[in-house]
Amino acid sequence: MSLPIKTVAATGTSSGVGFEAIKQLLSQTAQPYKVVIGVRNAVKTQEAYNALDYDSSVHSLVILPLDLSDLETVRLFGQRTLQHLGSCKIDFLFLNAAANQGVEERPSNGQSKWTESYIVNHLAHHYLLHLLRDKLVESQSRIIFTSSGAVAYGDPATLDKDLLAGSGASAIPTLYIQTKFVQLLGVHWWRRQLDGSCKVLAVSPGLVPDTALGRLGGLRSADEKTVAEGGASLLRAFTVDDFGDDPEAVFFTSWGEWWSKEVYRKTLDRELQDKWCPSREEIENGTC
Repeated sequence: MSLPIKTVAATGTSSGVGFEAIKQLLSQTAQPYKVVIGVRNAVKTQEAYNALDYDSSVHSLVILPLDLSDLETVRLFGQRTLQHLGSCKIDFLFLNAAANQGVEERPSNGQSKWTESYIVNHLAHHYLLHLLRDKLVESQSRIIFTSSGAVAYGDPATLDKDLLAGSGASAIPTLYIQTKFVQLLGVHWWRRQLDGSCKVLAVSPGLVPDTALGRLGGLRSADEKTVAEGGASLLRAFTVDDFGDDPEAVFFTSWGEWWSKEVYRKTLDRELQDKWCPSREEIENGTC
């Protein structure tokens, strides 16, 4: 008897560790998947997935346009995803996309006061969750954010300044760290909002130098991961089931364990979580 199809909706899977994670997912044939991904360059991404030669009799892949720096395309992606899935559940929402633009660069709509990295790395995904919320609750989905151990160095005291377009904050490391810090605030906020309905967790792929983001940072480490290892680290979050009794333990390491809360202690502040997690109305009215 064949297994029922599981559905994945994803961002950030056109290249790097996100692409690798979906590649590994499609390479197995025991569990069939329907995968819906949002990307900037649909033609190039389609070519990349066609080259994988995965078994399309087992899996299906749908590629939809999405530019996370433009919240209107986020709204359209959410709408099209729901239309495409129809009565199907969303078993997994995989939020992997990340940007590391300079702080002088505003989002493509040119209207936000925030830097593009903040929009892409946090606000757009946060908005997408609002858009899909009813479906996620109905589906009892697992929501997976790609995070980083760099959140340990986040500074909540300077978030308001650092994340503004034109603030002068460096792309690496300041802006990357601060946007990932805010993203993890969002992980905790959504975990509280969806408690009892969805599993919400973050996962680190480890330091992967051979990606666009890794090369930009120029970082090296004796513990660095290959792209294949990084993708496998992300996929562990799809199946991990030893959640334990601590609801605040939401951060999974690249080596397959739960990270000590000391790493992300500062993100447990509920006032900070509420401050950086605006409502759907605030986002759509441009008041956040």
